[in-house]
Amino acid sequence: MAPVLGPVVAWLGPHARRLRPHYPRPGRTGWRRWIPSWRQTLGGFLASFGLSTLFLVVAYAATDIPDNLNTYATQQDNVYFWADGTPMARTGWVQRQAMPLEDIPKHVRSAVLAAENASFYSDPGISFEGLTRALFRTLGQGETQGGSTITQQYVKNVYLNQDQTLSRKFEEAMIALKLDNEMSKDEILEGYLNTSWYGRGTYGIQRAAQAYYGKDVSKLNASESAFLASLLKGAGLFDPTLGAANRERAVERWSWTLDRMVEIGELSPQERAKYRTFPEPLKSNPLYDTGEQSDYLVELVAQYAKKNAGISDREFDLGGYEIHTTFDKKRMARLTDAVTKARKKAQKDHPKAARTAHYGAASIAADGRILAVYGGPDHRKQGYNESNATTVPAGSAFMPFVYAAGLEHGVRKTRDGERTPVTGETVYNGDDEVPVTTPEGPYWDRGGRKVSARNDGGKSYGQISLRRALALSVNTPFMQLGMDTGLDKVRATAVAAGLLPSSIGARVPALSTGSSTPSAIRMAGGYATFAADGLHTEPYSVRRITHNGHKVALAEPRTRRAMGADTAREVQAALADAFREAHPEDAPATAEVAGKAGTTEDSVAAWYVGTAKKVSTAVVVYRIDLGESLEPLPLEGLDGTAADSVPYGIWSRAMSPLG
Repeated sequence: MAPVLGPVVAWLGPHARRLRPHYPRPGRTGWRRWIPSWRQTLGGFLASFGLSTLFLVVAYAATDIPDNLNTYATQQDNVYFWADGTPMARTGWVQRQAMPLEDIPKHVRSAVLAAENASFYSDPGISFEGLTRALFRTLGQGETQGGSTITQQYVKNVYLNQDQTLSRKFEEAMIALKLDNEMSKDEILEGYLNTSWYGRGTYGIQRAAQAYYGKDVSKLNASESAFLASLLKGAGLFDPTLGAANRERAVERWSWTLDRMVEIGELSPQERAKYRTFPEPLKSNPLYDTGEQSDYLVELVAQYAKKNAGISDREFDLGGYEIHTTFDKKRMARLTDAVTKARKKAQKDHPKAARTAHYGAASIAADGRILAVYGGPDHRKQGYNESNATTVPAGSAFMPFVYAAGLEHGVRKTRDGERTPVTGETVYNGDDEVPVTTPEGPYWDRGGRKVSARNDGGKSYGQISLRRALALSVNTPFMQLGMDTGLDKVRATAVAAGLLPSSIGARVPALSTGSSTPSAIRMAGGYATFAADGLHTEPYSVRRITHNGHKVALAEPRTRRAMGADTAREVQAALADAFREAHPEDAPATAEVAGKAGTTEDSVAAWYVGTAKKVSTAVVVYRIDLGESLEPLPLEGLDGTAADSVPYGIWSRAMSPLG
């Protein structure tokens, strides 16, 4: 080896020694002694260039396009539909709807290219001039600024965070170079348009068009497109509704974008001449306003969908779900209108009491579909859902469950005696303040006092059949019937019919006169069980769910036999008598209408629950000061009178026509 390398070393030696820097340089004087020769300068430049090139090649080869997109890059909103298939609401942390590039008009794309990256279709995915500018900006002031191509911005949107650091900028450039080689320009542009932030809570050009102009992207003209493109520079700076300075910037940027479109040949001068007036956007984002009542519907539906389709909170928040509900738009409108009128009347007639008034209401079909609910005046001001609250007693509206328990299980009046059947013609004492008895004798409360039932107004009815007692809402027979049937049986029957176990009152005689606190939804569902011949279907609000076009498995609503069909029909017949007794002129004689009012001893709640055309609706009026507690307050006239009941008025208007 030595004989071979010897001549080479001998030849290279003098040249290597010549390249070796000598400082101070011999043969020079003063400051010239420290100036490198041209050979040294050229060698240093070539070495730096070579090392930089090698570094970039290695960095490019080592850079992989991440598999995991950042959360907001794929997050979409969820869309809710009425039962008739029309859109009801859109919600989600991110308002986005992905649009194929072919569905985005050419002038929209051109405006974005003109504003952001005119050389997009010819550049390699990065801007060397912009990167240099960003480098100097970073070194000088510690932050990056500008210089990003559309490809780089897309990389930042979907793969990286928004940190303004040199390392993040370098990583962005490397991924952009690689992405530009692996994706088509159209794919990158489509992704960019669907992931960019436009302000007003929106991501993507489709939601931006809806948020600022109330229309789909396909309906935008070139002028509107130019304004939306200007938002990509910083929505917080260019949304004209946020201040005078913003508007001035927006107008200037809009005009510049249109002119730039002409410069790059994407807009003719003649077309440009048409757009001299700034296209004012809407004052606020209409997508945020899901409606005062539909917010309550969305809340119920979201809870139901996640529970019954096994969707996690995170998956649901990422969006992309289309949820087809059971809500009937026309019934919702009637119910909302009926409650709104009652609220306004209360505010006029009882202004002080009306400030703490609440009106819960729900309509449920016999097959369990929730058709309508009234949750409150405005979900944005009051998240408390009045239709789903279990805070006030059912009062005498609970009687049908006691009646059903007696019919279904019979009664036992002696400890060791057999149960005997009960029918609608079974007679009980209807007098006021009749002592409640057990097989052992009178029932004593914990204070050592005999318990007795009381009728509304202290009225006595003598011996009265159970069916007639239900029609007239006589309390005393049902408090005793509950004891004779067994309060455990009463509880079980109410739960089987649809009331939540957690809402059932204590196992004391008052259970039979309505100490339980069911929600309006559950009361409507319970009465729907009677209308369905004793077959109970759990109330449900979702019919079908899809995710990005694919059907999502949804658990079927649970159905169970709550009571015998004969029992349910007898209860329904007694409720029909109750309706005819109280409102003989309100429905045609042939109409199948059944219903009952509900009052409480201390007048803290007033109900009306009834069924027509296989749809049961429950309405409850009560007072609670949510700022203080959930303790019910006296109604103080908000329930109206026996002849002009507020709950019944709401019910009858919501269920109209009854024939």
